[in-house]
Amino acid sequence: MPLRGNRAHARVPAILLVLVLAICAASVWNPPAGRFSWLLEVGPGLAGIAVLVGVYRRFPMSHWVYWGVFIHVLILNYGGIYTYAETPLGNWARDTFELGRNHYDRVGHFALGAFPAFTVREVLLRRTPLERGGWLYFLVVSVILAIGAFWELLEWWITLLVASDTGTAFLGSQGDIWDAQWDMFLAMLAAMIVLPIFGRAHDRSMAKMAQRYS
Repeated sequence: MPLRGNRAHARVPAILLVLVLAICAASVWNPPAGRFSWLLEVGPGLAGIAVLVGVYRRFPMSHWVYWGVFIHVLILNYGGIYTYAETPLGNWARDTFELGRNHYDRVGHFALGAFPAFTVREVLLRRTPLERGGWLYFLVVSVILAIGAFWELLEWWITLLVASDTGTAFLGSQGDIWDAQWDMFLAMLAAMIVLPIFGRAHDRSMAKMAQRYS
């Protein structure tokens, strides 16, 4: 049975939606990497937001998930403005700590595991018979690893289809032959770390939402 709307619960996701759309609109105006490159990087995040908006009346999610999506899209947006390999923050870290490359893309792929993990967790808890425990943890981590692997396939397909310079910038491997493996591993590792640390906070956020809709 669909949950009825609740203004108190809707206020936070509505504010976050307005903020993220305003930030993205300002960012896409004239990004150094170009608008098409920006769209490749940020488009999947915007598509995820569109899905959450579309299902909100039938399946509103906890504020914990909405905050996670908001932060995740900001991370994507920063990478989209410059491309992940050329972000000023990543260049600063590379030069300051004498690293071999710009590691901002590693941050992006860690985020790909850390934030969607709670969206997957919430869907499984609320829409399946799964209960909290080892199987839930295993399945959420497995889904995140699958998402990370699919992202690598997506990068490969886009690199083959679009102009070589844009595709290479989107791929962002920076000459690392193990880049795809690192990216998948970091997404999986992020989910493995954040679920036990923040699982109870996520549970409290879900419980608070349930009280508002009771």
